[in-house]
Amino acid sequence: MEQYEPDRLSPAQVAAVRRSLRNGRAALSRRSLLRAGTGGALAIGGLGALSACGIPAAKNTAGVSSEDHSAKEKEINFSNWTEYMDVDDSGKHHPSLDRFTARTGIKVKYTEDINDNVEFFGKIKPQLAAGQDTGRDLICVTDWLAARLIRFGWVQKLDASNLPHAFVNLSQQFRDPDWDPGRAHSYPWTGISTVIAYNKKALDGEEVKSVSDMLDNPKLKGRIGFLSEMRDSVGMTLLDMGKDPAKFTDDDYDAAIARLQKAVDQGQIRRFTGNEYISDLSKGDFAACIAWAGDVVQLKLDSPDVDFVIPDSGYMTSTDNLLIPNRARHKTNAERLIDYYYEPKPAAELAAYINYVCPVDGVKAELAKIDEDAADNPLIIPDAAMAAKSRAFRSLSQREETAYEEKFAKLTGA
Repeated sequence: MEQYEPDRLSPAQVAAVRRSLRNGRAALSRRSLLRAGTGGALAIGGLGALSACGIPAAKNTAGVSSEDHSAKEKEINFSNWTEYMDVDDSGKHHPSLDRFTARTGIKVKYTEDINDNVEFFGKIKPQLAAGQDTGRDLICVTDWLAARLIRFGWVQKLDASNLPHAFVNLSQQFRDPDWDPGRAHSYPWTGISTVIAYNKKALDGEEVKSVSDMLDNPKLKGRIGFLSEMRDSVGMTLLDMGKDPAKFTDDDYDAAIARLQKAVDQGQIRRFTGNEYISDLSKGDFAACIAWAGDVVQLKLDSPDVDFVIPDSGYMTSTDNLLIPNRARHKTNAERLIDYYYEPKPAAELAAYINYVCPVDGVKAELAKIDEDAADNPLIIPDAAMAAKSRAFRSLSQREETAYEEKFAKLTGA
């Protein structure tokens, strides 16, 4: 285990976090783009917690559990993002969770208290660093924070014997991230794909099939958008340059930044945005842009002019992940809930509601019973060809994180 030392964020990292809170994926509703309303102020406040130095170094408690009370206490405390679970028409019940309870007798205290990764880390860090129970048995965080928690030894190793469906049904593209080889500590809740979206009317006959088409076609000058999230924009550019975002070097990164800088200097890129690209794309201010697939699913329902393309070079995928913190009281119960959502029927019910990439193999037939269009949508159920093009941004050291965010901030003018 790497001993925990409180992270100090560089000015560029702070700026990157603030961009994410204002208009990046941290500000997105996972289904209906409503999540930005309440999380911003709290999340900004969480920056202080992330960079504060008043918390003692962690005890060597990697993978530590208190006594597992699952057999006697039929309950789970589950913290998740808002709009990230199916709800009924009344808005008061979660059907898939209710069925889990009916089957197992395990009651789920489901709390939508994750507005942003940084803010949530600030909430749970003091207890984890001190080797104490967070009061949560299951949490859902984005891959970079999951990697950090695993690196610090603050989450428990999962018992494969309690995860038979998860072990068998986890999609191949999510099986072996570099930050958790073999998924020893985590399972994905959903995947988040980054693709090229375009407005057919605004393209006016021009073709966009790659990042090169976006950056090099002079007829699209001033009508191209990239994301203010570094891993998405640089990752897609690296892929277009024939580089693997899972293995790139400092020189590769600098070359990708230089390519984007040239497009900025020439006026090809209109601007770097968070989720406000939704309006730009719908109105035709952007002819094409780098976009998140969950948005594209919704946009296509609202606008016949909006569509997407997966470049031959590949596309970026990140994940939100389920983990069990150290000292959780109900580890076995939490593992049973993870496994439940890797059964095709509950997985389909969840996918039909949240419209993000389902990480569960064998779910398409069940999803078709609920929503045939969703079942046929490769942004929700990637086919084999699309899954093969998926790439993840590699884990970064603290030095790399600081240096890369500073260069990206200079590029975007943040």
